[in-house]
Amino acid sequence: MIISGHILLAFLTVTAQTTTNKDGAAIAAQRGYVKGEMIYALNSGPTPQCHASTIVESKHGLVAAWFGGEYEGHHGVGIWVSRHDKSGWSHPVEVADGVESKDKRYPCWNPVLFQPRDGPLLLFYKVGPNPREWWGMLKTSPDGGRTWTGAERLPDGIYGPIKNKPVRLENGTILCPSSSEHHGWRVHFEITPDLGKTWEVIGPIHDGHEFNAIQPSLLIYPDGHLQALCRSRQGVIVQSRSNDGGRTWSRLIATSLLNPNSGIDALTLSDDRHILVYNDTIKGRSPLNVALSSNGTFWKNVLLLENKKGEFSYPAVIQASDGLLHITYTYLRKTIKHVVVDPQKLIQD
Repeated sequence: MIISGHILLAFLTVTAQTTTNKDGAAIAAQRGYVKGEMIYALNSGPTPQCHASTIVESKHGLVAAWFGGEYEGHHGVGIWVSRHDKSGWSHPVEVADGVESKDKRYPCWNPVLFQPRDGPLLLFYKVGPNPREWWGMLKTSPDGGRTWTGAERLPDGIYGPIKNKPVRLENGTILCPSSSEHHGWRVHFEITPDLGKTWEVIGPIHDGHEFNAIQPSLLIYPDGHLQALCRSRQGVIVQSRSNDGGRTWSRLIATSLLNPNSGIDALTLSDDRHILVYNDTIKGRSPLNVALSSNGTFWKNVLLLENKKGEFSYPAVIQASDGLLHITYTYLRKTIKHVVVDPQKLIQD
């Protein structure tokens, strides 16, 4: 029997759609999975590509940001923002760019949103030709991301949080997990007691030889000690701990968690358990998983967010005031996906 090209194409398309629909239904049916949605529909965004999302609960509701443009590293890449209200996500708006003059523009990179208890919403991001030469920038919003101040360049050597959200310490200072790539991949931390007016640098905490590590995420324990989980080039997530509020850190060591040299994010829940969102593989950027731990050492995958071919990466995770988790991540470099999870329904044992 001869099958025409049109019929074969239709058959393959229907088969692919059926498989995708089944996979999507299975993911949505998982315990703890509340809902998943695109911030904007595939192939309908304001830019051809997007990446490196961040999410925060502001005083006016959820806000997400990411960088978008022709492709990562293109001089026209800017920072885009969308706000969530009762009707869904707003149309994305570009709120920052790397314009230096009429003849010079650099790409933007890795936005990080942070809402202090007091003060405006903060938007940290990077500008520069590449991650080895970029510099830190800061904008603020008094109204939950609707309007923004002009861009302020951070002091030389200060990048702000490099990918993942800062944490507020008991003394009120903000600890930013950061890293650099110009002398090997090395993790450091930046402390600001006054919402970005003054800064102190801690580290780098390693020499970049045994582990090429960047982009730490921070966990906080009831006794006050901190744990940093970091992306590495060595096929595993690596970790360090601090018992003095981030002033000194232990030697980086490998965890049992896989890492394909891709960004992760982690969070300490209100009930003191810990959540990690990561690609549980040593190659590629799928699947994308959620893991749970009670001690930061032993982790169990409790949710599968994506398992299709393609890139599903660079997650950001927060716990909102209602207790629900909000996760955003790169979806095929074409849009940002937002997933809501009920952590009380996640089973670890």
